[in-house]
Amino acid sequence: MSSYKPYPAYKDSGVEWLGKVPEHWVLHKLKYLARFSGGGTPSRDVAEYWGGSIPWVSPKDMKAETIHSAEELITESGLSGSTTSLVSPGQILLVVRSGILKHTIPAAINEVEVALNQDMKAIQFDSKSCESKFFLRWIQGLNHDLLQAWLKQGATVESIEQDLLAGTIVPTPPPAERHKIVSYLDREIARIDTLASKKTRFINILREKRGTLITNAVTRGIDPTAKMKVLEASWLREIPLHWQLTPLKYVAPNLTVGIVVNPSDYVTDEGLPFIYGGDITEGGIHFETSRRISNENSVKNSKTRLQAGDLVTVRVGAPGITAVVPPECEGGNCASVMHIRRGDFDSDWLCYAMNSRVVRYQVEVVQYGAAQEQFNISHAVDFLIPVPPYEEQIAIKIHLNREKLRIDTLIKKTEISLTLLKERRSALITAAVTGQIDLREAS
Repeated sequence: MSSYKPYPAYKDSGVEWLGKVPEHWVLHKLKYLARFSGGGTPSRDVAEYWGGSIPWVSPKDMKAETIHSAEELITESGLSGSTTSLVSPGQILLVVRSGILKHTIPAAINEVEVALNQDMKAIQFDSKSCESKFFLRWIQGLNHDLLQAWLKQGATVESIEQDLLAGTIVPTPPPAERHKIVSYLDREIARIDTLASKKTRFINILREKRGTLITNAVTRGIDPTAKMKVLEASWLREIPLHWQLTPLKYVAPNLTVGIVVNPSDYVTDEGLPFIYGGDITEGGIHFETSRRISNENSVKNSKTRLQAGDLVTVRVGAPGITAVVPPECEGGNCASVMHIRRGDFDSDWLCYAMNSRVVRYQVEVVQYGAAQEQFNISHAVDFLIPVPPYEEQIAIKIHLNREKLRIDTLIKKTEISLTLLKERRSALITAAVTGQIDLREAS
């Protein structure tokens, strides 16, 4: 923000988290600037209330800062037969009851006429006192502080207290200045978002390249002159002539599932890493933040006690993701995951093979469950793995470690620059709508 200058004079807003604001900005309670309206749900038992043409906005629709439609539509009968009502275009739509309020306040402006469900509120401004777009940016810029100021204490589900919302002090610049701030922010945010979108696409391209690199190496090897043999499998056309397509149970005979009977009974505050599926990423384990198990209980469950070089595979949630057990997890244990004991294979090579598209495809074929996708070990033992000689496994591992590191480093650098870009976006909005920077002469 060093390139922007502050206003010449400030005054105390009287609000601790807001601090000082430009001297000529006017302070009003929100209830004197706007009107509020709520929503409701037409009866699900009346078919004629649903499937119409009126967007019925609920928290699940609040994914962007403008609303053009909704996942569910209601009819005129649904509108008149419930407590919901039409909201004219250009109003602030605010989520006032949802678990998402633990982290953020979703707000948007409706571009079309909509109805709301009971977990939403609409805020309509008198354009002379404030505009929806300025208030939207104000919410975005002060999201964290407003969460603390608005949330109802002791509620079962996070919700915004209407009296706290209505009593919020909002500093408003003169109309021409508001328009200037909004226009400047629109331009800068569009520029930042375009750049962020390019960086996100670049990250996705790199991840796709990494996936292709791994799959090619574990299915074709790294010798471009190797002779190939044709396979009958539709998902894998050919592998090197001297490789074997082998069921996982023959590659890794010692394969089982982590602790299944009441694993939570073994969780302690201290001890050895106790690895669940959520701790596993592609090629890595977040053992620092994992649950813990005592050495005594881990020994008691010796069948699944972890050794460095073992593999663990997610079974539920993101099935198929595999990592090698590092030395830091030695002696620990695992639950609700597939556990592959180290054996007559290179562990890193098998990890790459398990994370390749070839094995992921086989996981997708057998996985089940709508809410939580998962697979059974009885299916996993028959996953077909393209197996090269041991020396070639080592060569593939070395090749992939080197190339993956190069790609991962580039991804990390791009992710850091993307984070900084998002932080700049947030800081710019906050500074502009609270008067920390003077944009009256900005171009």
